[in-house]
Amino acid sequence: MFQHDSTRRTAARRAGLVAALGLGLALTAACGGGDGPSGSSSSSKGRSGSWQVGDCGGPDPKQAPDGYRPLGCDEAGATFKALEIAPAGILPGSVRCPAGTDLMIRVSVSYGSSAKDGSKGGGIPTHTVCGRNLSGDHPGDAGAGGGQLVKGDCVSSSAQEVACASAGRDAFTVLDLVEEKGQCPAGTTEPMELTLSIGRPYDVICTAPV
Repeated sequence: MFQHDSTRRTAARRAGLVAALGLGLALTAACGGGDGPSGSSSSSKGRSGSWQVGDCGGPDPKQAPDGYRPLGCDEAGATFKALEIAPAGILPGSVRCPAGTDLMIRVSVSYGSSAKDGSKGGGIPTHTVCGRNLSGDHPGDAGAGGGQLVKGDCVSSSAQEVACASAGRDAFTVLDLVEEKGQCPAGTTEPMELTLSIGRPYDVICTAPV
């Protein structure tokens, strides 16, 4: 939860886009070129269970509503492409994907029956897939109102991200994201100091009126 530390101290919650993706330990079928376990992080090209930049994927019907599976970029059902493969990031806010990321998928190793039948469940996080939609819908683009907060986005007076195109008069443009207020660039008129959050790489949103 973010808390604006100015005269307008109000709480703001940013919705996470992280979805769970189960990865079975038994990847024999995937490594051998066969069908891997449902929800496995092995790509359709048989890369020993690891996601790589440029791989594609889409929703996994067997792990609805927030499960994903690897797919070829030209396969029916593919909805995103991996821009970057980031660390697992157990702490909230510790994973930072590149600009243009529309969704973040946490890949976990699952044990027991979940590894065999592909059912969604808990596991040990191994890495995060930073994905960009294959469609023209890109909520993660600067100003679009979704994804992680980046330069060029817009926020309300309570530090809640909003789409710049529909922002009201009380909205602000994000000029930078820094650790200390003194690091804000010229033109900053409303530095928004946030409550401490372990793992988040910034504590101040440098803003100016839209």
